[in-house]
Amino acid sequence: EQKEQKLEKVTKKLTKIRKEQAQIMEQAITEGLADLNFEDVKFSIAFEKSGSYSANGSDDVEFMISLNPGQPVRPLVEVASGGELSRIMLVIKSVMADRDEIPTLIFDEIDTGISGRTAQMVSEKLRILSKCRQVICITPLPQIAAMADQHFEIRKSASDGRTAASIRALDREAMVDELARLLGGAEITETVRQNAEEMKKLAKKRKLE
Repeated sequence: EQKEQKLEKVTKKLTKIRKEQAQIMEQAITEGLADLNFEDVKFSIAFEKSGSYSANGSDDVEFMISLNPGQPVRPLVEVASGGELSRIMLVIKSVMADRDEIPTLIFDEIDTGISGRTAQMVSEKLRILSKCRQVICITPLPQIAAMADQHFEIRKSASDGRTAASIRALDREAMVDELARLLGGAEITETVRQNAEEMKKLAKKRKLE
């Protein structure tokens, strides 16, 4: 009983520290979501006692979010769509970039329903993440693709009644050609290619800052 009392005291101290840090994290994540055009978003971190003890204390922690005005916060896993969830996780990982020890992050459908300034902000957050870990991102948006250090083209083809996917690494010139294709569609004019070249140069400049 004495050991349990001591353990309870220590876990309460851990809970107190965790809740203090959660307030800081809530604010940072809410600001990050606003950058990605999540308007009127509410994000919070909920705590409940787990009823048992572990090396992590006795807290059950869950991320809660409301994406629309008038809606109550609900568990993140129940609310967000695939693209939304990817962008929310991008913000969370950006906030935790200097503490998270996961070496590789993979983002798919992160660009669903976005363009323009939001796409540029997504690419900026990916750039920040890539400073301390490997980031793999599947995207059709040139604003995001331009920020990558290495590009791979994934192509699907059918032959003899069978479908196969192939992947190839692109050199610098092929990278620009692919960005131009994303920008201009089927017909790649010299003007479109120049825009793609400029986009790649600007992305390189941003990564050096």
